[in-house]
Amino acid sequence: MRARMVAFWVVVALALLPALAITAARLTEPDLRVAVELVAFTPLALPLYAVALLLALARLAVRRRWRTAALPLALVALAGLLLHGWWYAPQVTGANPPAAAGATPIVVMTANLRLGDADGIEVVRTANDQHVDLLVLQEVTPAVLADMDRAGLRDLLPYRVGLAGSMASGTMAFAQTPLTDSERLPTALGSWSFDLGDLRVQAVHPTYPVDVDGWTKDQAAVVRSVTDGEPDLVVGDFNATVDHRSLRTLADRGYRDVGELANDGWHPTWPADGAFDVLGMPLAQIDHVLVGDRLAALGMTTVGVPGSDHRGVVATVALK
Repeated sequence: MRARMVAFWVVVALALLPALAITAARLTEPDLRVAVELVAFTPLALPLYAVALLLALARLAVRRRWRTAALPLALVALAGLLLHGWWYAPQVTGANPPAAAGATPIVVMTANLRLGDADGIEVVRTANDQHVDLLVLQEVTPAVLADMDRAGLRDLLPYRVGLAGSMASGTMAFAQTPLTDSERLPTALGSWSFDLGDLRVQAVHPTYPVDVDGWTKDQAAVVRSVTDGEPDLVVGDFNATVDHRSLRTLADRGYRDVGELANDGWHPTWPADGAFDVLGMPLAQIDHVLVGDRLAALGMTTVGVPGSDHRGVVATVALK
């Protein structure tokens, strides 16, 4: 009997303690690396609280003498479940204003190429298969750019802005129609602003939260750039999820993730491979296509990018 009791509380702790840590980080968001990283996994607290609640209810049903301990546990788990459900709800519910009648859909794809290690040929093939109009890539090196050009990128999407770089600094955009009025944005990694026809676009790549001060500075720079520039599209590897303060601020200012607006649910994009891919599946949605007030969200999905630790995002938008 004692062994079963110990096993019960061990399982409860394995579910409830990580969930409580995620909730605390999401509520307070202190400037600590571990807190920034925990916030990225906010949706994962939902199943953890659900497990804890089911265990507590089961114990209440079969062991009345444990009610003193199990009832508070059930209440805590229920409160956490409701809170995280409220945070998650916008990704599957809510109004989504339609596109204007006859508006031409625009397919946007963004992908992080993992320091140029991604298979550039497959990236071009995917862009072709998805009929991409605007392709935004991060961590573009001269070598992978040459691979993509040899695979036909110049013919598929002949217009480009941005620069290939060493390591993580290269951010570029490619399109079927001219990209004009390009301007570098003030993030540590490559970020750019440019026009695609009559649409203003920002392609962003703020630094990752290994350096929390740099991450905080870059997130603030993205918020300022979007606020001041009022683009129609903001695309890239944000190194942040919709639960981080920066993206919540952008949402308050009218910039919403296409998948969230289209009620397509949670689409985690990282880690898709590499040292951080412990469970064999992505767990955080840090790659986004955000739209402003002029564009309607028609839908989004994610696609594999061989050689990268990110999944790519393919989103379809159109003028309202």
